[in-house]
Amino acid sequence: MDKRFLGIMGGLIIAFGAFFVISQNSNDNKTADTKSGTPPTNHVVGNAASGVTLLEYVDYQCPVCGLYYQPVKDAVDGFKDVAQYQLRHLPLVGPHPNAFAAARAAEAAHLQGKFWEMNNKLFENQSSWSNSTKPLEFFKSYAKEFGLDVAKFETDYASAKVNDIINADITAFGKTGQQQATPTFFLNGRVINNKDLAGANGFPTAEKITAIVLAEVAKQNKK
Repeated sequence: MDKRFLGIMGGLIIAFGAFFVISQNSNDNKTADTKSGTPPTNHVVGNAASGVTLLEYVDYQCPVCGLYYQPVKDAVDGFKDVAQYQLRHLPLVGPHPNAFAAARAAEAAHLQGKFWEMNNKLFENQSSWSNSTKPLEFFKSYAKEFGLDVAKFETDYASAKVNDIINADITAFGKTGQQQATPTFFLNGRVINNKDLAGANGFPTAEKITAIVLAEVAKQNKK
């Protein structure tokens, strides 16, 4: 992501209080139906026994999720011994037509043990595939780079199983009662205002994210 784009996005974040909300009419998501009983995803990093979980709902095509990606990754690297980070999908397909496809790519990679590798690649190359009319070609190239069985990846990508998994995350988010927006963070079930994760310039920082998580760790340790 170039500096000019970051500057533009920085201005937007400051103007909107570090929280760029993208609403989605449920009618926009033509794949919202999911099989009953499909559980939401459980992509986690860190100490599962800590009793503290930072949960983020993401849209891989969302530019603001792209801005949060590196600070969140850096924060997780710092607190993973004492807390847990969890990621779930919330593709807003109205404004982001390739978002569901990207979530499919992440889940297809997960079926071959490479979820986080694909997750990172999607964010780090967001500007490359976001506006493509053939995003799958990019995703297959990433799968090949990771040494995946590309034929299996493509089959899984198009499968009802992967579709149901992503929609289970969307359903789980709907139960929170929050407006559909990305990124949305929950700390032990409590929604976090994105402004609290940003520095003075409006950009999210690893330090702010880490401080909020560690404060919750300290709170839990006092119980």
